[in-house]
Amino acid sequence: MAATEKRQLNPLDLYDIRAELSEEECMVQDSVARMVDDKVLPVIREAFENHTFPRELIQEVADLGLLGSSIEGYDCAGLNSICYGLICQELERGDSGLRSFVSVQSSLVMYPIHAYGSEEQKQRWLPAMAKGEAIGCFGLTEPQGGSDPSNMKTHAKRDGDDWILNGSKMWITNGNLADAAVVWATTEDGVRGFIVEKDMPGFTAQEIENKFSLRASVTSALFFDNVRVPDASVLPGVVGLKGPLSCLTQARYGITWGVIGAAQACLNEVLNYTQDRILFHRPLSHNQTIQLRMADMARRITTAQLLSLHLGRMKDQGRMTPTQVSVAKWNNCRAAIDIARDARDILGGAGISAEYVPVRHMLNLESVITYEGTETVHQLVVGKELTGVNAF
Repeated sequence: MAATEKRQLNPLDLYDIRAELSEEECMVQDSVARMVDDKVLPVIREAFENHTFPRELIQEVADLGLLGSSIEGYDCAGLNSICYGLICQELERGDSGLRSFVSVQSSLVMYPIHAYGSEEQKQRWLPAMAKGEAIGCFGLTEPQGGSDPSNMKTHAKRDGDDWILNGSKMWITNGNLADAAVVWATTEDGVRGFIVEKDMPGFTAQEIENKFSLRASVTSALFFDNVRVPDASVLPGVVGLKGPLSCLTQARYGITWGVIGAAQACLNEVLNYTQDRILFHRPLSHNQTIQLRMADMARRITTAQLLSLHLGRMKDQGRMTPTQVSVAKWNNCRAAIDIARDARDILGGAGISAEYVPVRHMLNLESVITYEGTETVHQLVVGKELTGVNAF
């Protein structure tokens, strides 16, 4: 290459993260990106507007091996953590609702069954969930609990060889889609996980309507009225809050990648828009203030990419800690929502139209920055790590 020849950088990958990926990781990213371009983007705007989850996409993601992708065996793909992150990134470039569906199925349902379930439970549920033949949801958050899972009111009591489950859960992704719910409840021994099937008497799911965020996603409230759960449906491998919190760590890791995709989609939109939009006799992209704002978006995306890439490598090496995940979830969600808001503003009046992606991503990210631990919760996790003092 001649000294004067300049290589054009990818505006959505200024630090050439792509060059750090293995051949398999690149193949996974490319296959999911094609699926998003071909199958998701053509339908997601209408799904968002109509407040419906595009169920036809379930089989698409299952056929690509995206459900439970990090699990070895049980008809799962057995991919590494970087692959899972890239899956989340490309899916959320399409929409946070679709990435949420995959996150819940993979990290919050299949992961605890694989990590803490009996062999019988694994054989029954994991292959079916990997193929999209069975859908799961994760019941932890409660109406009065929010960020404090130790305030759990849902409880289960032994009754012979069964358990009687009572309580309710709130803001449950996939709730009305689910064939089974992994529900966490207090018992005399501590918090336990229960696999509650949709046809068990006393178990009902009620879809939450009138959302202005994650509209292309099913969100529900779950109710348990003396639900009889056999002992064979209790996860035997964990007791205490360690169980659900370990699931959240898995899901939060994927979110750190997912929001990068949403941010990239917003930056890509304004890059194209500002080149074509003529104001005061020149393209909008020729203005210093616009370039400064887009440069800041690229800086934030680059920082997020480097955080998630290194986090994924540490995860595969067994060195990742929950505090490190909190740093990335906090940083990357904040970056993505700020980028989406600024992209919406740069588009001017057009920014409120669903014809352009920023307003949809902006609204979705209001949920993503809240669920799996609010921004404040992750800040306090880091603060505790720094000081040794729990300020919750």
